[in-house]
Parts: sequence; structure tokens; C-alpha cells
Amino acid sequence: MKAYDLNWIQLEDYLQRDDRIVVPLGSTEQHAYLSLGTDAILAERVANEAAESLGVPVLPALPYGLTPKFAAFPGSPSLRVETFLAVVRDLLDSLHGQGFRRIFLLNGHGGNAPAGNLAEDWTSEREDGQALYHEWFGPKTYAVIREIEPDGQHASWWENFPWTRLAGVDVPEESKPPMDQAAYRAADAAGVRALIGDGSFGGPYTRPPEDLERVWATAVAEAREALESGWR
Repeated sequence: MKAYDLNWIQLEDYLQRDDRIVVPLGSTEQHAYLSLGTDAILAERVANEAAESLGVPVLPALPYGLTPKFAAFPGSPSLRVETFLAVVRDLLDSLHGQGFRRIFLLNGHGGNAPAGNLAEDWTSEREDGQALYHEWFGPKTYAVIREIEPDGQHASWWENFPWTRLAGVDVPEESKPPMDQAAYRAADAAGVRALIGDGSFGGPYTRPPEDLERVWATAVAEAREALESGWR
């Protein structure tokens, strides 16, 4: 259930019977022809669908993350690592102080991976709380993605859902050659923009709807399983 559909009195009542809450982590960054909010949209939507049947509240997605490589693309602001981790820690501390003891960080952006280490550190510091880090493209979901189409990374077909597309924007039907990974790692922000052009890392921009439906169903089920039984 969406936290914005509740008031504080209802949430306090919820804490009498459960101590879980979901915090989606996203990013606002270029995704080629897709929405700048793709990572936040996907994290929050997977969270809401996974948590719905469990009755666990889901907060709005944190819309900013770690994306310094995309600094040359307008609309792709990045936090510093220390800022991002401080924000996530503050959220964990604040929610813990309000009575939440199991906090599920559902991430939608690969660059936010340091939050996983923070979740482990934060959990080790207290006996009465746990932060569990999960990516919407978890191992089971990523295996399905690779089974369907080995090529395709950032801004390719497996992020191209109806809810990340933009009205009036046509997505190329052909595939894009894979990005040079070594050149990407060595490049600064301006070099990354020159290297990847439209922003896609390569592979097909689209796949048939049934492929996307399979990926999505796996992602929601995997997140629900972790939210239900992934705790210590």
C-alpha cells in the first residue's frame, strides 16, 4: 500500500501488527528515449506491486542517486557518494526511531549499489533493526532478462515498459551495437556522452510485450519473496 494513501494515524495503527516498510531508491538520469525518471519509476512500481498483497506500506522513491558518468546529459543530477549514503542512513535512522524495525530498500539504479553495503553496516550496529537491500533486477529477474536477450543494458529493451515510455517519442526498432566497456570506464562525463550518443549502452531498444511481461512478473515475485521471507 502506498504511504501517500495513508495518514499518520493509520500508519501508527499498522505498526501495532507489523514493522516492515519499503523505501524505493531511484535516480533521475538519461535513459535515451525513455523517461528521465525510469529508475525511480521502476523501483517504486515493483515495490508497490510486490508489497500490495502483504499489506506493507511503500514510501515514495528517492529520486536522486549516484550517476556522475551522466553529468553531460541535461536532467541527470548526481549526489556525491557521501551525500547519498548520508541520506539513506538518515532515512533508516528516522524510520527506526518511529518504530519500523524491518526496512526494505528496493533499488532501481545500479549506481546506487553502495546502499547495499550501508544496509549491512547499519544492520550490524543494532539488534532490533534490519535494513534489507534488494534490486528490482535481482538475480532471478536478471537471469530471465539474459535468457530472453543476452544483449542490452542501460536504456535498452528491459527498461522499456509502458510506464517508462514517453508520449510522442519514437524508440528505434533496430538494435544498437554494444558499448565499449573499457572506454566507458576510462571516460569522463563528456567522454561518456561522446561514446554512447543517445544514451543507450547497446542492444535492442524494444522486445515483444510478452517478454516484458515475463520480466516484470519475475521482478515482482522476486521482490515479494524477499520482502516476505528475506529477513534474518
